[in-house]
Amino acid sequence: METILVFKVSFLYLQTKINILSERKKIVAISGSTRSHSSSLSILKIIAALGEELFEMQLFEGLSEIPHFNPDFTDNPPSQVIHFRKKIAEADGLLICTPEYVFSLPGSLKNALEWCVSTTLFSNKPVGLITASASGEKAHEELLLIMKTIQAKFNDETTLLIQGVRGKINENGKIIDDKTLNNIKKFIRSFSKELEN
Repeated sequence: METILVFKVSFLYLQTKINILSERKKIVAISGSTRSHSSSLSILKIIAALGEELFEMQLFEGLSEIPHFNPDFTDNPPSQVIHFRKKIAEADGLLICTPEYVFSLPGSLKNALEWCVSTTLFSNKPVGLITASASGEKAHEELLLIMKTIQAKFNDETTLLIQGVRGKINENGKIIDDKTLNNIKKFIRSFSKELEN
């Protein structure tokens, strides 16, 4: 009898877990760095692990393949741009984590976003915005301005500036600074709430 009861409890727990996972929101994550072992990518992977019961994250890996923005082809864009736009359109939300290059956003990230300026893809789309760099202030300001311009949905709680990031993540891609980890956890909770609204 006890064995049957344990089995039923285990089954109900597993069924609940399956239901939770199947109801997760779908988000697309973009690393502003094209480096294969960047801090931005590490942070996105950490968020994916910490928030796995709240949302399903798919990493967009074709940033460096998107051609240079050309306004003449906005209405008839290259296939890489069509693919990028489709990913955004299908997602419930978007996560961006980027470094700062020479007091600005990386060119590849800004280029990808420029292909979306003339569309309504980001209109009222929940986004989480993280800048992780040595300073990052200028890039963070620029990222927030761009996303506001294309009418993305975000607030102070769904944006995060991580300064001195190299001293906060070890060589294995793990966060070694408690304050940073707590800030990321708060960010995840806030972003998840925005996805539900």
